[in-house]
Amino acid sequence: MIKLNLPQFQFKVTNIDGKTLIFDILRKKSVVLTPEEWVRQNFIHYLINYKNYPKSLMKLESGVKYNQLNNRYDILIYGRNGECCMLVECKAANVKITQKAFDQAARYNFSLKASHIIITNGLQHFCCRIDHDSKKAVFLNDIPDFDAIA
Repeated sequence: MIKLNLPQFQFKVTNIDGKTLIFDILRKKSVVLTPEEWVRQNFIHYLINYKNYPKSLMKLESGVKYNQLNNRYDILIYGRNGECCMLVECKAANVKITQKAFDQAARYNFSLKASHIIITNGLQHFCCRIDHDSKKAVFLNDIPDFDAIA
């Protein structure tokens, strides 16, 4: 897999029936290692090990409904109060981050109401704080530690 703009982590990778699998510490099972999954797993480890996000407050690839359509977000992080505080949208490293990715995350966040959104392809990371009242996003220079947003 491609080297990302994140610290390197040790992963449990196996090959079964011609498929490469990576162990997901949140779902506690091995999942197919796609380019997007590589970014997702690295970013999860980064948030846990470098930004102090608790595993117990993270949820992966779950459904969110927007305009009667069912969609799936990549990572959702809850604050200590149980409210959504961060939505993370992951793209494969070879996928350029465009306005389309921001629009996708904004659609998901319309119902989730997370206070922060991150878009990453593992090489570039964009983080913004969302003011739902004024409907504005403020881009941040760095990804905040958990204690700063929870």
